Amino acid sequence: MNPQTPPITVLLVEDQALVRAGFRMVLESQPDLRVVGEAGDGIVALEMAARTIPDVVVMDIRMPRLDGIETTRRLLAADRPPRVLVLTTYDLDDYAVAAVRAGASGFLLKDAPPEDFLSAVRTVHAGDAVLAASTTRRLLDRLAPPLDPVAQRLVAALTPRETDVLRVMARGLSNVEIAATLDVGAGTVKTHVRHILAKLGVRDRVRAVIIAHEAGLGRPRA
Repeated sequence: MNPQTPPITVLLVEDQALVRAGFRMVLESQPDLRVVGEAGDGIVALEMAARTIPDVVVMDIRMPRLDGIETTRRLLAADRPPRVLVLTTYDLDDYAVAAVRAGASGFLLKDAPPEDFLSAVRTVHAGDAVLAASTTRRLLDRLAPPLDPVAQRLVAALTPRETDVLRVMARGLSNVEIAATLDVGAGTVKTHVRHILAKLGVRDRVRAVIIAHEAGLGRPRA
């Protein structure tokens, strides 16, 4: 990490103390990450977040008093909302789907390898989304309604190249994978993605991918 770059601050929200301690240990092994607080339920998480203003909240879903879905919704309504990375026990359960609807930047299985967990925290902090390509189709099938005219109008405002990028993004590919698929530079893809998010009026690619699917880009062609 560049000495001039401040560490990414993380709030851990998990009701199992031992699990929470494990996540803290993994995070604090990294010089660019700093845990600024822990919470065992959503009420405490909201209080901690208001005091510490974390960059990223690692959010459990099933907790006492206030669950992770409502906590995520309230966090993202704040003046300085954090990025939220949801932890789930089962791949693509209803809770993970609800969390993405609430505005989370992605979800991660609790049994993911430590390196995947660290990568996910850094990814959501950078404004990207953690959405595995292997589960993108099933997630979108659960999230997206029939074709939405509003989404179609938003996508129609994109340039042809931006539309190509969004179509590939809707498959769950990373910027590097999109660049390889379209045979362009990764920097070019990053610029296109930034323009796409701005034109669609969304804060990260999870929402962009959902809009793409609602507009028909992420669905098989007839």
